[in-house]
Amino acid sequence: MPAEKDRFSINTDMNSLPKPWPHPPGTFDIQTTDPHSSARTGVLWTAHGPVETPAFMPVGTQATVKCMEPRDLVAAGAQMILSNTYHLLVRPGMEIIEACGGLHRFMGWDGPILTDSGGFQVFSLASLRKIRDNGVEFQSHVDGRALFIGPVEAMAAQKTLGSDIAMCFDECPPYPCSAQSACQAVDKTLLWAGLCANQARAPGQLVFGIVQGGEFRELRERCARELTAIGFDGYAVGGVSVGEPEPVLLQEVEDGVRLLPADRPRYVMGLGDMWQLAEAVARGVDLFDCVIPTRHARNGSAFTAHGFYPVKAGAYKGDTRPVEEGCGCYCCRTFSRAYIRHLLNVNEILGIRLLTLHNVHRYLDVLREMRGAIATGAFADWRRACAARMRSEAPVTDAQTTTAG
Repeated sequence: MPAEKDRFSINTDMNSLPKPWPHPPGTFDIQTTDPHSSARTGVLWTAHGPVETPAFMPVGTQATVKCMEPRDLVAAGAQMILSNTYHLLVRPGMEIIEACGGLHRFMGWDGPILTDSGGFQVFSLASLRKIRDNGVEFQSHVDGRALFIGPVEAMAAQKTLGSDIAMCFDECPPYPCSAQSACQAVDKTLLWAGLCANQARAPGQLVFGIVQGGEFRELRERCARELTAIGFDGYAVGGVSVGEPEPVLLQEVEDGVRLLPADRPRYVMGLGDMWQLAEAVARGVDLFDCVIPTRHARNGSAFTAHGFYPVKAGAYKGDTRPVEEGCGCYCCRTFSRAYIRHLLNVNEILGIRLLTLHNVHRYLDVLREMRGAIATGAFADWRRACAARMRSEAPVTDAQTTTAG
């Protein structure tokens, strides 16, 4: 058996470094704006290439988008994916990823990667937390061992990962919480953001600050102002889609975005319902991520242009139509609902994989449609139609899926 130091030597001289793109990382070119809202299209340049915005990032928490290979993501039109610093610190650890040449090389993905700092996971998954000025002591959700992450550690890990966009380490308060708790979270978020801004970065790596503040407008606005004063390559709105009612969620987005610089990309973290994406874009948001398309696939549900429905249901046992008629993904070009349902009901992993391919394709298609609507001045009509088609939580009917495209 090879010595430990030699096990990963094949990739140690193959670090994924920035390429000579036409524009330096961090260039954000706003191309069109909607006359009736704050929606806009643009191009964000990263060390691994351009990202057309608005854009949706499939979530590859543990260095993989579940059930998808990198070539599947390319075929679906994914431009940038998300991975999570907390999970990669726990397993496999920074030493292994560094020995393999960084995160891009480790997972075989040549496109842009955004890494979440791990702040949300520390506050949502870990137990026995002790919050200090320099970070958080906590126990691993996997094996209970004692760990510590703060702004210095989070940025050092993201430098090792070599992601194109690194997120500041922040404190994410729960919903609901008191104004006092939200204020304390904002204080820590701003303190840590200042530390994150001064840490070393990977070549070409961008850093985004995160607006916190819960449902309290004055705290969101204060956080946005003070982050802007520090100065980041882009900004995110965090602490949304954590159980609050939709009107509160959208107000949090609006309050978080309102005072952010218009010439920098804006990212809402963890937002994933299709009609909510459209509403956030109307408020000036450029980037999104969510586990919804892959998680729903594992639960046997398919997204279409008219909502979602349970492919596992008995009504589709003999249905020879594709998952979504008119869809161009590999799943819909090749297989029937009856076959996908069969795979799901006999617990064949291929069923989950094929449904994941479709759901991710559908989400990316919605963002392509959105960019086109903004560019042609048709976003207001597209937004209304999107809400009318997709807001119902009930499964779509056969008649609706027949006309889906």
